[in-house]
Amino acid sequence: MNRLKDKIIVVTGGNGLLGRDIIAKTFAEGAVCINVDINHETNDDLTQLKCDITDNDSVTNAIDTVIKKYGRIDGLVNNAYPRTTDWGNKFENINYDSWQKNVDWQLNTYFYFSQTVAKYMVERKTGSIINMASIYGVVGPDFTVYDGTSLTMPAAYAAIKGGIINFTRYLAAYLGPQNVRVNAVSPGGIFDNQDTVFVDNYVKKVPMRRMGLPDDISPSVVFLLSEDAKYITGQNIIVDGGWTSI
Repeated sequence: MNRLKDKIIVVTGGNGLLGRDIIAKTFAEGAVCINVDINHETNDDLTQLKCDITDNDSVTNAIDTVIKKYGRIDGLVNNAYPRTTDWGNKFENINYDSWQKNVDWQLNTYFYFSQTVAKYMVERKTGSIINMASIYGVVGPDFTVYDGTSLTMPAAYAAIKGGIINFTRYLAAYLGPQNVRVNAVSPGGIFDNQDTVFVDNYVKKVPMRRMGLPDDISPSVVFLLSEDAKYITGQNIIVDGGWTSI
């Protein structure tokens, strides 16, 4: 406990499925955790900070607000997952403008948020950035898990998450001399009341025979934010019940 005592941690998309548990775990470890999300209003202590991460001005203003109040950012978790309304179309039905917008919203926002926060970390020569990626940034999707359902794996998802993982390695190499660590966490499939056929297909293929839960993922995030991981950078921690091992 208290591995993050008094650290100022910014988590984007903290109102989402994974974000909520990451927020809870960082608070439990003693952090001052700032939930950056578009779906709430800003409160006085900035535990909730309204921000549209797809708008660079909104991002800049949000980070400036944190720095003005706390003077520093010790950790950043890029977790938000904005997407277009047609997200999930099959490859042949993806509109190019939609593809382009999703790459901009998901990959490019990680770049801008990281770039903007990193300059403050470099000034203090300390900090930890964590990018939430996915097993489908590491391996190709197994489309058989979607058999018997209307679901599919969006093509942009694989491209974006793969890009995030290698961007993580780039940042780790670039910021390492400034004692700023950058790592990724790649969850496997997370249970979210999906089609029961999909869930059954998935659990038959994963060695641990179940889908992941948010509290399977957040401890790895806390670890990477903490001083227990002070010599770990440029890594992609895969938390998938063994999916990528077979």
